[in-house]
Amino acid sequence: MKIAVVGATGLVGTVMLKVLEERNFPLTELIPVASEKSVGKEITFKGKVFKVVNLETAIAMKPDVALFSAGGSTSLTYAPLFAEVGTTVIDNSSAWRMDPSKKLVVPEVNADELTADDKIIANPNCSTIQMVVALKPLHDLYKIKRVVVSTYQSVTGTGVKAVEQMMNERKGITDGPMAYPYQIDLNVIPQIDVFEENGYTKEEMKMIKETNKIMGDDQIRVTATTVRIPVMGGHAESVNIEFEKDFDIAEVRTALENTAGIIVVDDIANLKYPMPKDAHEKDEVFVGRIRRDESQDNTLNLWIVADNLRKGAATNAVQIAEYLLSKGLI
Repeated sequence: MKIAVVGATGLVGTVMLKVLEERNFPLTELIPVASEKSVGKEITFKGKVFKVVNLETAIAMKPDVALFSAGGSTSLTYAPLFAEVGTTVIDNSSAWRMDPSKKLVVPEVNADELTADDKIIANPNCSTIQMVVALKPLHDLYKIKRVVVSTYQSVTGTGVKAVEQMMNERKGITDGPMAYPYQIDLNVIPQIDVFEENGYTKEEMKMIKETNKIMGDDQIRVTATTVRIPVMGGHAESVNIEFEKDFDIAEVRTALENTAGIIVVDDIANLKYPMPKDAHEKDEVFVGRIRRDESQDNTLNLWIVADNLRKGAATNAVQIAEYLLSKGLI
């Protein structure tokens, strides 16, 4: 089992390598791939040293799986070239997510859609992943009509430059790199990605469209507001869910507790609820503040937290590979 990690020296790529090692993914050969400026660099994996190669070299090596985290333009150009040599590509960019010919997969929700013919598989947006993991068991029980989500997203979702900006601001350094148009430390920026003509940001529209595709239901109405906050460790979301029929809070809690990949942290008597620092370096989705919306019938409020670099990106991609392997699809 030859595995290529494309973008191996980047923030998500580094976490992909860590997750592959932690989960003891049964690979026999690792192919770390990055841009030309990183070619020849050494990466240590399970005590062995591997040299970074370029994309063309990796394609010639015909890996069984390529985990991509190298940006949309790289994915659009090179994912088909890997697929042509028989590699199954799992892509973390937005390049293929809304392509009707490509599956958009969160294993806990829709992995059963995958077949051996799926050579390019899209990994969803980080914020969408953690939300749909919690939505799926509830949709199965009560059928979701509408979702209103507001996110509180970690600077790590932007990348190394954003982390550096925040840390510089905390040290009073004013001439460092700027990932955002405004100060992020001691501030909140209600914009993630660029604005579209309808006034929503690209990130917000990703959450709306991807939720429908992953859940396999275009009738679910979704509206989103995505916000960058000065934290590391994970993304948090306030999610308001309207169902077609009434629900029982105890049943909701049980359904969430019994869903693979979810940990319920909801003990308000002891001030227990999920926070980004608690989700940091964890693979699960944490759910708390479970309560009925008293302003509207058949409506529920949840607070959902997950590590955006792990379940929101690297872990979800590795879990897709694990599923394919378990079903003999690779």
